[in-house]
Amino acid sequence: MNQSRPKVRLSRALGIPLTEKSVKYFERRPFPPGVHGRQRRKTSDYQVRLLEKQRLRHQYNVSETQLRRTFDEAVRGTGKTGESLVSLLERRLDAVVHRAGLARSIYQARQLVGHGHITVDGRKVDRPSYRLRPGQVVGVRERSRQRLPFQLAAAGANRGDGPGQPYLSVDLTGLRATLLREPARTEVPVICDEQLVVEFYSR
Repeated sequence: MNQSRPKVRLSRALGIPLTEKSVKYFERRPFPPGVHGRQRRKTSDYQVRLLEKQRLRHQYNVSETQLRRTFDEAVRGTGKTGESLVSLLERRLDAVVHRAGLARSIYQARQLVGHGHITVDGRKVDRPSYRLRPGQVVGVRERSRQRLPFQLAAAGANRGDGPGQPYLSVDLTGLRATLLREPARTEVPVICDEQLVVEFYSR
């Protein structure tokens, strides 16, 4: 999804920083953008659920149609719908590329996949929405490895200070990551009350 709206402004509207770059701006102005951003307004139950849905959607950089389709799939599955929804989104190829540290943001991950730099089990895949299965290996095409974004990734520039995701086995020097199993909700670092998203779509 091509999200051309400035990320800092969008972060302030959603109440969460969407990129590392927007964190310092968000901390300085932690209120919605615009003339009336500082004013306190009463929010309805609908607005609360809509905001939570928008937060989830923008953290994965997916369109409304894609999110709704994924929700319908989660409803048909077993287990809690909200947790299944997050797990399905987390197994998207662009999300795995981002979590593995091969891209600095979900936006860059989507671009790298779309431009054909990423492989799955050795074959080029250029669909960011491709859903990975446990055991599949994500890598970088040999001809793309000398590009600056991947050289930075191999040096660990995108890993951050956290311990990483336990459902991924990552080899940054080899620019590879393996999905070991389906991620549990408690392991996924998204800021969202997924139950409110379920309530939004179930209304």
